Parts: sequence; structure tokens; C-alpha cells
Amino acid sequence: MKVGILYSRIRKDEKLLLSELRDRDHEVEKIDVRKQRFGLDSTTAAVDDLDIVVDRCLSTSRSLYATRFLDSYGVPVVNSPETGDVCADKAKNSLALAEADIPTPATEVAFTTEAALEAIESFGYPCVLKPVTGSWGRLMAKIDSRNAAEAILEHKETLGHYEHKVFYVQEFVDKPGRDIRVLAVDGEPVAAMTRSSEHWLTNAAKGGEVKSFDLDDRALEYVERASEAVGGGLLGVDLMEVGGTDSGEYTVHEVNHTVEFKALDSATDVDVPARVVDWLETKATELADSAAEEANA
Repeated sequence: MKVGILYSRIRKDEKLLLSELRDRDHEVEKIDVRKQRFGLDSTTAAVDDLDIVVDRCLSTSRSLYATRFLDSYGVPVVNSPETGDVCADKAKNSLALAEADIPTPATEVAFTTEAALEAIESFGYPCVLKPVTGSWGRLMAKIDSRNAAEAILEHKETLGHYEHKVFYVQEFVDKPGRDIRVLAVDGEPVAAMTRSSEHWLTNAAKGGEVKSFDLDDRALEYVERASEAVGGGLLGVDLMEVGGTDSGEYTVHEVNHTVEFKALDSATDVDVPARVVDWLETKATELADSAAEEANA
């Protein structure tokens, strides 16, 4: 198998993936999107003979555009640009989960500071204000008072970028000091971990302590349905426990499309890169068979 890796920086996650691919004697084409050009019918990247391309771009905009162009050339790419488009935008993400009848935090979007303040007041304090794009818990705010809301909204309005004029307001879920990250391939869990912290943000990127987690039937169901809701692929599904660690009730607050897995690999006994490559091998075969059927139709 010849695998392309779209990237703009090689992190530990990509190194783990590259090592596993090479250990299995797969040929790898590293594609630094910063050095490539993408035209309407061709690209400077060497993609013509690739069996599959894996999107590992650090930049959301580069990820979305590069995968869209590759898809237009007929190059098999995971995750698909459609999945990326939903997952990269928190509002679209929330809508997809809600439309699939998956429990997800109550959310409102407003386009002016006045309307955003009304939304915040309707939720009550505390509530959460997030950017519609972004990761690692950046630019997220837990709002505890009207004074704080007014100050944060003023700051966002001053920042100027149009995305800061989309105010994504969400209820504050009183989770038990942790959330759950599940790495899944087309809805099938590879491994899961909790991310714990005394801070309300428990992301591993924010220093959250990670520990292996066993998924129960309810969580397994939500992971499968959430994956399907956004179009499937190699995904990170984030859940929060509602009502405590023993409640068995969850809310899915986000699905991530260029998911990192180095923390998960260190927290569990699962060989995460091996499981990911297992899936890539299967996916490449499925896509090749589908393309052959279409060609012969």
C-alpha cells in the first residue's frame, strides 16, 4: 500500500503513524501542504498513484481546502472533506449531533453582542462561550457573571475576525472533574481515556491527567451514532458524564476530525497506531473496490 500523509508539521502523533506504516513495509509519501499548489484539475503534490491519503494537517483551513481539492481529483482521502467541514465548525458539529438525536449540550448561536448577551442570560451563570473553530481548549471561556460576559463579548468584538462575530454559547455541564475521549474508526472504538483536571477545561493539551477508560453499552452506542452523524472516519469523540461517574448517562459535546492520539496511546494498553493502520489498510481496499465497481458499472 502507498499512503500519503498530508501535514504541515510532523508531531509525535504523525511519527507514531509513520513508524507503524514503515514497519509494515508500506510506502509513504509525505506531503507538506505548505509547499504544494492545488489547481482545479491537478496539484504539484505526488498523489497520482496513492492508495489512500491521510489528512494530518495542523491547520484547519489547510485541512479543509487540501482534502477538498484531493477529493475533486478522485484521490481517496480520509477524513473526507464533508466530515472535516462538519467537525471543524462547532456549530455544524452541534447541529449534526442534535439532528441525529444524540444527547449534546444545549447550544445557541448569536451574531451580535446584544443577542449573545441575551443568550448568555437565558442560560444563566455559569455558561460557556466558545469560538466556532479551534482546538485544545483555546479561547474558551466559562462565564460566571454578567460583568464577565460583557467584558468577554467586548473583547471578541474588538478582535475583528468574522469568526469572532459568531457567538457560540453553550450550557455549562457540571462534569465530575473529567471528560472522556474516544478514538474511533467509522464508529468502532479503538481506545478510550478520561482526561481529568481541577480546572473546568480537562483537555490533555491543557495538562489534564489521562487514564484508560472502559466504555459501557450506552457510551458505545453514542460513539457509533456520533461518528455516523458527522460522516465517519478516523475521529475523536468527546463525551461528558452527566450526573456523576456512576450514572451511566452521557452527553456528546464534540467530534474531532484530525484527532491527536499520542496521549491515548500512552494511557492505554492498546497499540493505537497499529489499530489505525489496520483500519487504513481495510479502508484503502474498500475504496479501491468501490472505485472499480463504479468504473465497471
